[in-house]
This record gives sequence, structure tokens and C-alpha cells, in this order.
Amino acid sequence: MKSVEDLLKLEKQVHKVAEKALPATVALVSNGTGSSGSGVIVSKSGLILTAAHVIQGMKDVDVYFTDGKKWQGKVLGANYSKDIGMVQMVDAGPWPFVELGQSKPLAAGDWLVAMGHSAGFDPARTPPVRFGRLLSDGPGNYFTSDCTLIGGDSGGPLFDLDGKLVGINSSIGWSWKNNNHAGVDGFREDWERLLAGETWGALQMNPLANQETPVLGIVMGMRDDGRGVRVQKVEPNSPAAAAGLRVGDTIVAVDNVPVLGGTELQQILIKKEAGDLVSLGLMRGAEKLKIDVELVKREELFKLR
Repeated sequence: MKSVEDLLKLEKQVHKVAEKALPATVALVSNGTGSSGSGVIVSKSGLILTAAHVIQGMKDVDVYFTDGKKWQGKVLGANYSKDIGMVQMVDAGPWPFVELGQSKPLAAGDWLVAMGHSAGFDPARTPPVRFGRLLSDGPGNYFTSDCTLIGGDSGGPLFDLDGKLVGINSSIGWSWKNNNHAGVDGFREDWERLLAGETWGALQMNPLANQETPVLGIVMGMRDDGRGVRVQKVEPNSPAAAAGLRVGDTIVAVDNVPVLGGTELQQILIKKEAGDLVSLGLMRGAEKLKIDVELVKREELFKLR
């Protein structure tokens, strides 16, 4: 922001986003346990996107709108590895809805607007509106922002300044202003399976153990000199094996970014996605090589093995 005019313009944009999004931002309450989270309607027919952990173990859910009215929703599918899920309104509608945007083009510093039923549904107020900036991208389909979130916001929507849905609130980070979101592009990738009611994946606190994490298909060895990552094992039928990596090779760079050790290699790969082609700089004895490897999901690697 360079001037008061810029701030006023931002304020107007946030107001427009909130005005458009409020009618479609709903609270999802378990009619069995009373636990609650948030969601957002993305179609006239009443399709709701939310976080997988919000609807875990549910078949049906009470859907509360900002005017206090309650309707019924049917839980569809969920991918727990991405923490994304779907709910369908039982009644035909038409329902208020928001437009889908894109999460992959987002960059650090982009302004975002977060909504959700903080601390659970409260008929005395509408969902609070928070705005902030994107902090970092990854791992995988996740990204972080400094939009303030608390319990009850999980599953709520995250918008760009055009009012398009770019993410779903997943979890609170190390502080209220460092929070994790599941990108809307992850929904697109799994759309048909979610609609069909499939449930798969597993929630992981450690992103490196996430089944959606992209991998090369190697076991990393240690080097005493801190110059790269030694390939201790190449998994059979893996992308690494197909590309020609060998036991004893040392990975010294990925896409021309130097790699000093296993931590650096993991931090680079976790920002990628399955299907991405990465260029590995290798040392094979005294020989310098470059090998391109197409990353695969961890869960796919197990199938290939």
C-alpha cells in the first residue's frame, strides 16, 4: 500500500468480496455430536466444499445459513491427504453460490479474504471477515496465509480480491496468523471421485508422510562433507529408476538450485506436485550429469513397487 487511496480501494474490494460470499458461507454441524465447522456453496444445486476433517465420520450434516435457517446436507466424498471434502444440499434450491478461482497461480504477498463460522455457528452474528496475505506455497496442494483463524473456521472459504474461491481453511498453524489452506485446484483434480462419494487418503501432521507428497523413488544416504544427497537405494519401477539414477550417485542440485543435504532436497520436492518434471544435477564419480525425473505421488510409488 502506497497511499490512503490504495487502502480505501482495498477496503472496498474486501467489502465486495464479503458481500458476495456471505450468503454462500455456511456452518456444518453434526446432528449426532454437535461438532461444527464451515463450508461454502459452489453451485446453484447446492454443492458444498469443505475440509475433510470437518465431515469425518458423518453421513448427514445440518447446514446453517447466515439468516439462521437450517437445512439438511448429505456428505459425499473426501480426500484426507488433501483435507478436502464435499457435501450436497438435500433440497433442490436454487442456492446462493460463489465462483471457483485458481490456487496454483497464487504467489506470496497476494491479498486474500478468509471467512468461516469462528467458534461455531452463532445466530447473533454473520461469519467474521478476515483478510491477509499469502505467506508461502506448499507442501503439495496446501498453502499458508496470515489471515487470522480460530476453531470453527475449518472448512471455510478463502477468496482472492475478485471474489473467487481459491482455498478452503484446513488448520491453524503455529499462531492464529499462520494458517494452512487446501487449494481449490486440488478439488478440481479429485472432483469426480469426491462427487461419487469416494473416501481415501489419511490426515498427516507431517507433510513428508502425506500420501500426496511427490517423490523421486530413492532412499537418501548421508554424506560427511555436506555436498549433496547420496542415492542409497533406487526403488524398483520408480521414476528415478526409469530415469537412470544409480546407487552411489550424488544429487547436488534440483532445477539448478544447489542441494547440500537431505533437508534441502525434501524442502524443494515438497513444493512440487506429482507429474512435475525436475532436472537433477548429479555427480557420478568425477562425472557431472543432468537427469530429468517426473515426480510421482508417494501412494503411486507403492503401487509401482
